[in-house]
Amino acid sequence: MKVLDLKCSLDHRFEGWFASTDEFESQLSRKLVACPICSTTDVSRMPSAPRLNLSSARSDDSAPVSTAAKGGDSAQQARALNFMREILAKTENVGERFAEEARRMHYDEAPARNIRGVATPEDAHALMEEGIDVMPLPVPASLKEPLQ
Repeated sequence: MKVLDLKCSLDHRFEGWFASTDEFESQLSRKLVACPICSTTDVSRMPSAPRLNLSSARSDDSAPVSTAAKGGDSAQQARALNFMREILAKTENVGERFAEEARRMHYDEAPARNIRGVATPEDAHALMEEGIDVMPLPVPASLKEPLQ
C-alpha cells in the first residue's frame, strides 16, 4: 500500500492510499482522484519521503513533528471540516424548500429552528430583501455522503 501526499489546484493538501504508484496514475488519468475539500479532480502528487521504522528506540530530538503541531494547512482544513460537520449535525436539511421554510419561520408560521437547504441566488437575494438572514454554506462533497 502506497500513501501519497497530494494537493489540488486550490492548494488543499491531503493523503491518498493506493495499491501502487501505477494504480494512482491510472485513477488520476480517469479523474477518479478528487480533493475531499472541494471535489476538484485537478490533483497532483507532492514530493514525499518514505517512512522508515528503523528502531523503536528513538531520542526525543529525532521524533517527527506532526503537521498539526506545525500548524500547517492540513490542521486548518481539519478544523474547517470539523466545523462544517458540527453545522450539519445541528441543522435540519429542508432541501429545495429552504426559501419557503425560511419565510414561514420569519413570519411565525413555523417554529424557529436552524435550517439548511438549497436556494437559487435569486431566492437568497429576495430573502435578504425581506430582512431574512441567509448565509451560503458550500458543503464539501466528502461530507455529503459517508466515505467507504
